[in-house]
Amino acid sequence: MIDLSKNIISRKKNINVDFFYQHVKDRFKVRLHSSTIGFDREIVDHNLHRPGLALAGFVELFTSKRIQIFGNTEMEYLKILSPEGRYKALDNIFRCDIPCLIVTNGTEPPAEMSELAEKYKIAIFISEYNTTKSVYLISDFLDDQFAPTLSLHGSFVDVYGVGMVFMGNSGIGKSEVALDLVERGHRLVADDVVIFTKKGEGILIGSGTDTVQHLMEIRGIGFIDVRGMFGIRAIRFQKRLEIIIELEVWDDSTHYTRTGLDETFLNIMDVDIQYVKLPIVPGKNITVIAEVIALNYLLKHYGHDATKILQERMSHKMKTQKTGIDRVIDYFEHDFE
Repeated sequence: MIDLSKNIISRKKNINVDFFYQHVKDRFKVRLHSSTIGFDREIVDHNLHRPGLALAGFVELFTSKRIQIFGNTEMEYLKILSPEGRYKALDNIFRCDIPCLIVTNGTEPPAEMSELAEKYKIAIFISEYNTTKSVYLISDFLDDQFAPTLSLHGSFVDVYGVGMVFMGNSGIGKSEVALDLVERGHRLVADDVVIFTKKGEGILIGSGTDTVQHLMEIRGIGFIDVRGMFGIRAIRFQKRLEIIIELEVWDDSTHYTRTGLDETFLNIMDVDIQYVKLPIVPGKNITVIAEVIALNYLLKHYGHDATKILQERMSHKMKTQKTGIDRVIDYFEHDFE
């Protein structure tokens, strides 16, 4: 079985406010209200926080390291306060060294908020979306930035909508199999180095590196540009990982499954991924077998398991104690159609 101990598992580094703003301003309709202050502040938590209690003066449990979200509730509360009370309530927030602040619903912040932002050098952003949508989109973005990642050496291909990565020793033919699949109409996600990110519970999303993208190394030829050669239909930038296929030269001493009754899984970042060890012998069409693996995976996903069907038929036959030739179906005499 594949040894993943040598692969790199890490969490993404903290991001700063400048990185956050550059990546969300167009995507989520976020604009800068203050001057470009506090852009070097670090964001160390992927969660967001709505500071209702902190505005009321209770800051003992205030999670100040999170991005603060001011929705309609917070803004309406500020409106009923006097200018002095509003300044004091907001000062409770800003003096806690928050990374930045986002006002939703396109609401313009009060003058006291702008004044305190300049005083404490904290950036204020305004989102045109409502609070629920803003929290959902920004949380999803931050989840990606702080998610654990894994670097694997292999070729990652989308085959009939199933994400499968081919792994094995160097020179075993991973890239050649991926190239053959692309030629047959499937889509390359990444070759050589594949970066997998844990997305929520039970989902690993794979993509290539910015440097290599959809370039592929074919031994004896060199690098080829899959997108330039086969067109946009032949690539995709990310895909969910569902099957790991390990290619290895046939070994008589190794046990290879023949029935498929006992499925094997690899645990990667606490996610169980189906694992198939595929032996290579001369004349064996790995590309077609890869397509069959993908189609069989889809059949099982929709409740049709050929192995279990055969097992049930054999059990039924043994229970009924039928004898004689096992004919599958009746056929017309002389094979007329």
